[in-house]
Amino acid sequence: MQKILNYIKINELIATSGQPKVEEFEIIANEGFEVVINLSVYKTSNSIENENKIVTDLNMSYFHIPVNFENPSLSDLKLFLNVLQSLGANKVWIHCSKNYRVTAFMYVYHKYILNTPFENVDLSIFDIWSPTLPWQTLMKVSLDDLYKV
Repeated sequence: MQKILNYIKINELIATSGQPKVEEFEIIANEGFEVVINLSVYKTSNSIENENKIVTDLNMSYFHIPVNFENPSLSDLKLFLNVLQSLGANKVWIHCSKNYRVTAFMYVYHKYILNTPFENVDLSIFDIWSPTLPWQTLMKVSLDDLYKV
């Protein structure tokens, strides 16, 4: 697992990473993961053609929420949070191209859903990636903004 690009274990049910290689999806499945969520857009430099088929052939469910790296939206974040919360006790692997999108979204998940103390959030990705203003804005979103009707 440690060899998967920018792997981060969140807890017993959630792990995140950059784009896994085809053969790494088999490792993920063998570790008991039941669901894969992909936040990359199609045709990123390291994307895998037919990833959905590869994942579902390994008996895992697949969700694709394409998040524009240059222009992430509050709608993307809300959809992600709703999907992740709806999965309950399923074991979930979340990835994007380099684990940047995921880490920003997971920061909000830690903050409002898991209520993780700030010092316990793995922010190691920020050692190699400095979020641009659109990402900073999303990470500072308030609960009121998230749950506006």
